[in-house]
Amino acid sequence: MSLQEKLFPLKARHEELSALMAQGDLNGDEYSKYSKEYAELDPIIAAIDRFQNALQERDDAQELLKDPDMKDMAQDEIHALNKEIDVLEQKIKTALIPKDSADTKSAILEIRPGTGGEEAALFAQELFEMYKGYASFMNWKVEILELSASDLGGVKEIIIEINGYGVFAKLKYESGVHRVQRVPKTESGGRIHTSAATVAVLAEAEDVDIDINDSDLRIDTFRAQGAGGQHVNKTDSAVRITHLPTGLAVAIQDEKSQHKNKAKAMKILRSRLLDQERQKQADEMAAERKSQVGSGDRSERIRTYNYPQGRVTDHRINLTIYKLTEILAGEGLPEIIDSLQAEEYAEKLAELEGT
Repeated sequence: MSLQEKLFPLKARHEELSALMAQGDLNGDEYSKYSKEYAELDPIIAAIDRFQNALQERDDAQELLKDPDMKDMAQDEIHALNKEIDVLEQKIKTALIPKDSADTKSAILEIRPGTGGEEAALFAQELFEMYKGYASFMNWKVEILELSASDLGGVKEIIIEINGYGVFAKLKYESGVHRVQRVPKTESGGRIHTSAATVAVLAEAEDVDIDINDSDLRIDTFRAQGAGGQHVNKTDSAVRITHLPTGLAVAIQDEKSQHKNKAKAMKILRSRLLDQERQKQADEMAAERKSQVGSGDRSERIRTYNYPQGRVTDHRINLTIYKLTEILAGEGLPEIIDSLQAEEYAEKLAELEGT
């Protein structure tokens, strides 16, 4: 299919939206939805119109090459038009790349230690600090939804919410197994150990994304417990919500208020259900995809943090950066994430040009 043929659906949708907004029977939400999509398409349609006009002008100029008196002027015009056409074509191809509808959303991160015992728990805590630093660098807001601490200052599990526009577009590349290679604090012999932690990044779901029936939920309450099993309060403030059709369950005891724990649990459950639906769709498309960049496969080893050499290696794109301290502080993370985004963009563009 030629680029010209791929433009027809965009122009048709732009005209359809214009007609829909001209109707007088739309409610406020419908009009807002259509007008937002129309505004997003507007600059692309302008580029398409100019692209098509420029192609016609180039054809006209090539006809003038046959006239000896007009040849020099026609060559200059063709040269200028070719440059403009190249720029417009790139802009239009970028617009044609399928967008991830979740990219604009906030995100929920779940970090859990893997192999490595207490050292893995300490590494999981450091990953949390890295994302907190990155969020600060990006002017995003971080809230801890659930935290279970280990004995030596690490975490057995931490679930955080990162709020901001486009958070998921950046952090979705972080899903997977992160490895650390270093001499643990608990190691007396000075030997380098390899430990791991798993990161799951979920797009934060809104009510319109996932429809949950109350009848599909089982809500249990119990007393929150601290380390060692001691009760941290005397009321049944902890909440466990189970989604019966899928078996997904979320337990939250971070707050003293049962109401707040229930709200946090529902937020996580809703996002996990959305993630499950997205994973299902991704699996259906897996045969057509060539890359695992941004796939969200949380069983995949994606990155290694090597302390003795001060390096971080992202295995998906074979990128090695000797800025371990900056990356763990969060301020160096954009270099990796931007590279992953660029790689995914290049692959999607290649797929588009190959169809």
